[in-house]
Amino acid sequence: MTGFIEVAGIASKITVQDLGRPGFTAMGLAPGGAADRRALWEAAALLDLPAPGAALEMPLAGGRFRLTAASRIALTGAPMRAYCEGRALAWNASHLIPAGALIEIGAAEAGVYGYLSLAGGIATPERLGARATLAAAGLGTVLAAGMRLPFAPDPAAETPSRCLPTPARFSGGTLRVIEGPQTAFFDPQTRARAFANTFAAGPANRQGLPLHHDGAPFQSRSAALLSDFITAGDIQITGAGMPVILLAECQSIGGYPRLGTVIPADLPIAAQARPGTPLRLLPISLEAAESASPPEPAQFAALRRSCTSLIRRPDDIPDLLGYQLISGVVRGDEEDGCGSI
Repeated sequence: MTGFIEVAGIASKITVQDLGRPGFTAMGLAPGGAADRRALWEAAALLDLPAPGAALEMPLAGGRFRLTAASRIALTGAPMRAYCEGRALAWNASHLIPAGALIEIGAAEAGVYGYLSLAGGIATPERLGARATLAAAGLGTVLAAGMRLPFAPDPAAETPSRCLPTPARFSGGTLRVIEGPQTAFFDPQTRARAFANTFAAGPANRQGLPLHHDGAPFQSRSAALLSDFITAGDIQITGAGMPVILLAECQSIGGYPRLGTVIPADLPIAAQARPGTPLRLLPISLEAAESASPPEPAQFAALRRSCTSLIRRPDDIPDLLGYQLISGVVRGDEEDGCGSI
């Protein structure tokens, strides 16, 4: 039976996101999708799904939600304090939520984007082959209090809760970069300075992340460029000499020169960087990039292997008495030692 996730309250601009709409760039439409794509793949691994479904993307804070039907959920991305009927829920883990139970998700403790995924996936209408929200194009769903969003039935509600190791992508770090068609527009000294610098993340949105730095602006040797195809991960250098890493909702063409491109495996680090987060750029070869950033299905297989059972405290399991705690008990005086009662 299809259920609904009822929005009792929200604390940020929460949207429905999936893996986006590839294939429409020539029409001027950004692929969009989740700012942190890895978080959706983590959710699919935790829920034992064949691929990610549509989820709620929560920037900096969550909200209060109630499910009208029982379903497993997964909480991934930027860690946030979460509760079900007042009981704490582990992050980067899956949980079975009873029908009617209230889920409360607070502010992010690190990073920017947290995700609430359901085992059946949010079933809002598809537009151009996806449910991802691209507000500038009038696509998708921006949540508001009082909304009821449908979700498909849980395909395996009996699956035990699972967890993944805590990711280390919410406090900045190194972003590996490959050369692009315009890297040579920057002289060797400028490139060396960019890769030796420690940047501070500036205020960002789903379109791009500015990198603040001390010292002279970065300038290319080309005074003007024709607008060209661009994609998420490209590092544009603005007219003022500031690097900007393009993110999920970047425009489809641009005229600023590009220093290089952040590899897909490291793009979630940029998307999850709060203002002031330290970031460094590291140039690597195309061969090294292909090794460090395998296709998402290959990364998904590794995530599935990393899932382990979520250990729950007996005093934190409200339905403890509903489990079969003892089976195969023997008296001890059976002749063959295999009898049971």
